[in-house]
Amino acid sequence: MSETNENGVDVKRRRFITMTSSAIGAVGVAAAAVPFVASMSPSERAKAAGAPVEVDISKLEPGQMIRVEWRGVPVFILNRTSEMESNLEKVKTQLKDPDSSTPQQPEYAQNEFRSLKPEFLVMVGICTHLGCAPVNNFQVGAASGLGDHWLGGFYCPCHGSKFDLAGRVFNGVPAQLNMLIPPYSFLDESRILIGVNPEEVA
Repeated sequence: MSETNENGVDVKRRRFITMTSSAIGAVGVAAAAVPFVASMSPSERAKAAGAPVEVDISKLEPGQMIRVEWRGVPVFILNRTSEMESNLEKVKTQLKDPDSSTPQQPEYAQNEFRSLKPEFLVMVGICTHLGCAPVNNFQVGAASGLGDHWLGGFYCPCHGSKFDLAGRVFNGVPAQLNMLIPPYSFLDESRILIGVNPEEVA
């Protein structure tokens, strides 16, 4: 039996239509929200881009360097010779931040070698001035084209910034900060994991 108000409107029918349309509207809003919320989650490609990168260094000879990509940026891995290691102390007085006191760097980058092991440098290959890509110049002295006092390192061809064999920036160049050391760890003697600090390795 229908209920009508003073205007002759079927109240039960109106209530049913209102409830039904509200329910359909709620379902529509939920359906529209699902892809929107899903779009806020990182894609598989984005997850992969931020994933740690394992690098085999077993064939990296002393004095050699390789480049790998991690999170879309180049990472330099240099196996320093004993001569390269000893040259780090010789240039200390020419550097802006020889002790790598910049707080955003890992604790294991705050030493003369800026590394977990003295022989291996693992460093983001981007100049800290305006983001250009430095080139390695491991020649010493006049042969380097960078002067008689050059003991090897990295040179940015964009604006002339220079960095030593630990990525520490020299005085008198546009860059103000040492090159960045990414989080990394040694899985064993021949494998490095870029993107994960040593204490985070399971």
